Amino acid sequence: MAEEKSFADELETFVRDQASRYGEVISYVPAKRTAPAAKSEAPASTKQTSAKQGAAKQAAAAVSRGDVRLEELNELLKVHANEAWAKTSTLAELEETIGDCQKCALGATRTKLVFGVGSPTAKVMVIGEAPGADEDEKGEPFVGRAGQLLTKMLEAVKFSREEVFIANILKSRPPNNRDPKAEEVEACEPYLWKQIALIQPKFILCFGRVAGMNLLKLKTESLSKMRGIAHDFHGVKVMVTYHPAALLRNPDWKKGAWEDLQQFRRMYEESEVA
Repeated sequence: MAEEKSFADELETFVRDQASRYGEVISYVPAKRTAPAAKSEAPASTKQTSAKQGAAKQAAAAVSRGDVRLEELNELLKVHANEAWAKTSTLAELEETIGDCQKCALGATRTKLVFGVGSPTAKVMVIGEAPGADEDEKGEPFVGRAGQLLTKMLEAVKFSREEVFIANILKSRPPNNRDPKAEEVEACEPYLWKQIALIQPKFILCFGRVAGMNLLKLKTESLSKMRGIAHDFHGVKVMVTYHPAALLRNPDWKKGAWEDLQQFRRMYEESEVA
């Protein structure tokens, strides 16, 4: 039986396949590792990079001190205390309860509600903006080409899909993959808050401008102003980077995405050893 490929080997193979079909999408394949290595380091030749690394260390230290305030999130959820889904105590119960949600117009147009997948005790949550056509058909977030790329991006910084939990701001697909409307976010985001309250992750990685802006309630619509910063969501540390679908369309962003992922991994590892 052939030896199982390392994450670097798999990512390199994936890159070659994608390059032959869509152009050179990713060139940030990490060096192959022969043994567990020291924390990966992004180039730190500028003051901006050093400042970002310092921010990551401070964020990790805050997490290690137990500075997690999910009770604030539970306070927000009390507004919905009389609704059946708010009384659930597991992800499985929550998924079953909201399976036929019709709180916004998207309930009438979706094929399947896309609840989320992954570990119910994940330390890391991955959040995107909304399901696309593939996700709507399958009922699972981040499938298709963008989903394959997400998997490889996570593996490149030593996370598997199985150990994280993957969800979206919306659980129903907007027509033609348009941005979520404010009323759709307002109707659906309490479900995401409940997922976060049940999972109690230490870190959240948002993929894309829309996901970061809606989760963090930021006024800016510029992804560049969200990236490289350890944001806070009720005590959970959040970083925002490019959506995999955007990387498939814009190869020039791949270097920045890789730097974001490395920074996120450093923050995670520093919190684990602190």
